[in-house]
Amino acid sequence: MAALGDDTLAPPPEAAVAVEGLVKRFRGPGGVVTALNDLTARVTPRQVTGLIGPDAAGKTTLMRLAAGLLAPDAGRILVLGMDVAKQSLQVQAGIGYMPQRFGLYEDLTVQQNLDLYADLQGVTHESRPQRFEQLMRLANLTPFMNRLAGKLSGGMKQKLGLACTLVRPPRLLLLDEPTVGVDPLSRRELWDIIYHLVEDGASILLSTAYLDEAERCAEVLLLHQGSLLGQGPPGEFTGGMKGRCYTLSVPGGDKRALQERISRSPAVLDAVIQGSQVRLVLRKGADSAAAGDVLSGEEQQRLLRVEPRFEDAAVAAVKELEGTPPREDDQPPRERGSVLQPPRAAPAGATADEAAIEVDEVSKRFGDFRAVDGVSFRVKRGEIFGLLGPNGAGKSTTFRMLCGLLPPTSGNLRVAGVDLRRAAAAARAQIGYMSQKFALYGGLSVRQNLTFFASAYGLGGTTRDERIHWVLDEFGLREVADGVSADLPLGFKQRLAMGCALMHRPKIVFLDEPTSGVDPLARREFWRRINAMAGENVTVLVTTHFMEEAEYCDRLLIMYKGKSIALGSPEHLKEQAKTPQLAEPTLEQVFIKLIEQQAGDPR
Repeated sequence: MAALGDDTLAPPPEAAVAVEGLVKRFRGPGGVVTALNDLTARVTPRQVTGLIGPDAAGKTTLMRLAAGLLAPDAGRILVLGMDVAKQSLQVQAGIGYMPQRFGLYEDLTVQQNLDLYADLQGVTHESRPQRFEQLMRLANLTPFMNRLAGKLSGGMKQKLGLACTLVRPPRLLLLDEPTVGVDPLSRRELWDIIYHLVEDGASILLSTAYLDEAERCAEVLLLHQGSLLGQGPPGEFTGGMKGRCYTLSVPGGDKRALQERISRSPAVLDAVIQGSQVRLVLRKGADSAAAGDVLSGEEQQRLLRVEPRFEDAAVAAVKELEGTPPREDDQPPRERGSVLQPPRAAPAGATADEAAIEVDEVSKRFGDFRAVDGVSFRVKRGEIFGLLGPNGAGKSTTFRMLCGLLPPTSGNLRVAGVDLRRAAAAARAQIGYMSQKFALYGGLSVRQNLTFFASAYGLGGTTRDERIHWVLDEFGLREVADGVSADLPLGFKQRLAMGCALMHRPKIVFLDEPTSGVDPLARREFWRRINAMAGENVTVLVTTHFMEEAEYCDRLLIMYKGKSIALGSPEHLKEQAKTPQLAEPTLEQVFIKLIEQQAGDPR
């Protein structure tokens, strides 16, 4: 891994951002929290530098310090050669900053939002038409100038937010997780804009929770608990991982069960599902034979050494620093504290193919707009079923209908055997729902939110207390239990939302982009819990824009403009998409190909 040198700060003028000994602390309910701890780093100009790390690593704090929105407690930070503490106004005149929640005005049109931000940034009226035309062309938003921002899809909102940040061309652009909640096609379009800006001479510091995006950066800064673990081109991080990465194919088997079994080997540091394979990273000093204690002889023969990738190195660096203990080999998953104890038995007379969810020719109109158009599918008990599609495809509308929150315009819906047209309340009592946006009470503490939702689910007394303690421990929230929910990092908010959705031990769980903006380690923990739920006969319906985690699903339904365009297992969909030019397509390539075919825009 590339390490930082011992350069001291009399930064050369070519440093876009340079920090030395930077310290930033915050006082919270549990005492003082150090967000940045003696951080020294520099950002090379005229390139994309990625900022990655687990939740609470200090990424957003560094961004806000660079933007002059916070003052450091110690050390200094120079941006474009200027000391931010002494020249904050000059710095702000030369940068653009897009925070995680960019402040678009949803009751204004695209044009009105552009005009507003041009006013705020002092852009002359004479220069606006040419600048707006250029930005809208880059963002593919020209046809939507008169549409209300609130009516745009998630990806379009992000592109408009970026355009508003760019109405005055910045020398340095700070982007705090700009692709959170954005579908793969829109992500590609956002990256096209970013690369175009670099070609025009801009410097970009971009934080991301997606490590495949970090590989697109010229250089990466890896933070952990406010300190720098390493800096350099993504390829340099994998140097120490040679001989530690393997894949094991699962022909016709249960890949989730195999992943769980492999994870219990003391020799294995990390194991994730990758298509029809499980990818594993060994601990330092271990060899493949050491992992054989949980594998059959035939499985050991299928174990194949592969080249390390950036995600392997980044995850290993954090896990090794935290001293992640080996999973205990001699305990079955449920005894180690699975998600829903005890396991749920199927009801009398139920079969493995019993439908937990039935959607039959369902449509939903809002005026003349068809959000969902004649969609049909069935989800079996204990199945993990994925809904995929670009922003605005109708996934969240389908979710809300299945939760009884929206009535369908036509068609039939049955959840847990209950007709939602006749007994929506009875169905809701058996489901857990985690919405796409943080829907808890921001003014309440974590503990108060849990108490409120326990009461809403009818939990009381000892049962309520036990479930609250379970959520705090299972989701790593005990240290922030008395903190205000609105002030939590995005990943912690997602943990809290999922914990609230599971408090009453539902039979069916709807998860609308549960890992959006969550770091890779937390994402692994989310899916460990989801897999455990499926193993206990809980049915899971999930949406995601992260194609690698869609591989965990048993089957996928891909939607576009309210319609179903593909249905099948991940392996089936990839097999259908093979061509002589694309012999081994990834699920992301399959997704983009299908959407472009529907849009009539093949590339």
